Amino acid sequence: MDRRPTVLVTGANSGIGKVIASKLAHGGYDVALNFKVDESVATKLAADLERETGGRAMAVYADVGIGQDVDSMFREVLDRFGSLGALVNNAAVQVEKPLLNVHESEWDFVLNTNLKGYFLCLQRAARHMNENRSGAIVNIGSGCNKVPFPNLSSYSVSKAGIDMLTRAAAVELGPLGIRVNCVGPGAIDTDRTRLETADFAGTWAGLTPLRRIGTPEDVAGVVEFLLSDQASFINGQTIWVDGGLFTTPPWPEGYGKR
Repeated sequence: MDRRPTVLVTGANSGIGKVIASKLAHGGYDVALNFKVDESVATKLAADLERETGGRAMAVYADVGIGQDVDSMFREVLDRFGSLGALVNNAAVQVEKPLLNVHESEWDFVLNTNLKGYFLCLQRAARHMNENRSGAIVNIGSGCNKVPFPNLSSYSVSKAGIDMLTRAAAVELGPLGIRVNCVGPGAIDTDRTRLETADFAGTWAGLTPLRRIGTPEDVAGVVEFLLSDQASFINGQTIWVDGGLFTTPPWPEGYGKR
């Protein structure tokens, strides 16, 4: 019997990360679900996925911005699974404040989690993958990869950095048989985004060429594809899952209509 592929998903106990982890588990992966808070949620999700899929799933703690935590997490995952074939860097935080009001500690909090955390996990995963000369890594980006968002300076900077980290890693790790890509979600329906505006779906659907907002399942499907052999010649790319939102320029109202 063939062994199931193994994957670590960071920030996997809520939002998009939770759906990605579930999608991969049901797609045949053994899944390690990283969490920083809500251990009980992560533990229950792991137990549910094992029961539903017949595979292995584990909850594993780490603050991804701390090297010692990341090293400990990888030891636990490798002790349980024996190998790691894929990584999804998803754990992220944001501080919504005008640039002039952002405190140094808040800046460090966002950059340490979103950018340093991606680097640490990517580096540790790639060191292990290099032993087998194969592996796939997907970084979860944002529209901030491409455009700055108001009052999200630190978040925008971190996500732009993830875009370049993806490309730099793809160039260096490609010769080792390790692919690195990025997924850039647009307006996605999650518990967090619903709190951003009174009518998140209505606001962003009208700005999106496909005239709807995305779902976590939309993102998870692309992640699964990029980790698969079907994407074996895709490397160093950012794939936008945004319905065309960040392709659309801000045309004046009525422009181009006759």
